[in-house]
Amino acid sequence: MRRLPFRRLVSLATLAVIGVATAGTTAACGDDSAAGGSGPATLRLGYFPNITHAPAVVGVEKGIFTERLGTDAKLETKTFNAGPAAIEAVFSGALDATYIGPNPTVNAFSKSQGEAVRVISGAASGGVALVVKPEITSVEQLRGKKIATPQLGNTQDVALRYWLREKGLKTTKEGGDVTIVPQENAQTVETSGSGAIDGAWVPEPFVSRLVNAGGKVLVDERDLWPDRKFVITNLIVSTKFLKAHPDVVKKLVEGQVAANEFVNTKPDESQQAISEHIGKITGKPLDVKLIKQAWPTLEFTNDPIASSLKTGLDHAVAVELTQPVSLDGLYDLTYLNEVLKTQGKTEVAQP
Repeated sequence: MRRLPFRRLVSLATLAVIGVATAGTTAACGDDSAAGGSGPATLRLGYFPNITHAPAVVGVEKGIFTERLGTDAKLETKTFNAGPAAIEAVFSGALDATYIGPNPTVNAFSKSQGEAVRVISGAASGGVALVVKPEITSVEQLRGKKIATPQLGNTQDVALRYWLREKGLKTTKEGGDVTIVPQENAQTVETSGSGAIDGAWVPEPFVSRLVNAGGKVLVDERDLWPDRKFVITNLIVSTKFLKAHPDVVKKLVEGQVAANEFVNTKPDESQQAISEHIGKITGKPLDVKLIKQAWPTLEFTNDPIASSLKTGLDHAVAVELTQPVSLDGLYDLTYLNEVLKTQGKTEVAQP
């Protein structure tokens, strides 16, 4: 494996979690499954209980991953609310693979000098928008306004800052022409309703929630990308687990492809499964009507759309939230293409 020159990524999302212990996971550290022990391996898979992770949620709820793994591996799942926590779980040895967004993926690769993780499949594209108060009809009207993003330096935060920069509006960490307010998505629904913010650049289902509360989509992020495609979720695996259990990783990829097939061919059943699964985790099922409303803005694809991840990194550099880093070696789509070829589906070009 090619070793990359050390380059330090200054993403605030990464810096915020260095040295922070991962909370809310169910598996203990020290599991020797990744090192290759006797008996079936244990695959510890992470994901977020939300719509942008639909293939993961449906794959777990409908038993697709368990079926594909068979007797070769035991599946343990863990849910997260933010990418940095999932990455720290990978680094600590508490997680073997996870569905995650592009910015945490880059952070993990950079922080480990290209050693810790590999992208083995895509999962989802789209599902992000800028929702504003209905009286705001142009970008110029955002001057002097407050716009929320999920986290300083996260994928949506970078997208907003870069878009504003391209429109001639300056942003800083403290203010600028538009004040960007990092806050949890659930809080954004409340602050939007109270008038404390004027809009938010967020993923689904929070786009739909804000629209239903009276907001208006000013920018659908799909319109900013070639062919309206950009990665929102991909599947990564620790290189340690990949080396120790390549057969299990291939079966995980088989599960991902099967889960995407289910999601794309059985949308109604998938939406119900997502609602029920989120209810099991949070205690409150996600409204199926809300899922159906958000569904058309997302595309569930096995292609990780690597070009958009690289472009997103360039945007983060442009808005001075990240330093340049080589992404050579990040993608290993070997098993994905083997699975796709076997099923007679179009293979994905290795970046």
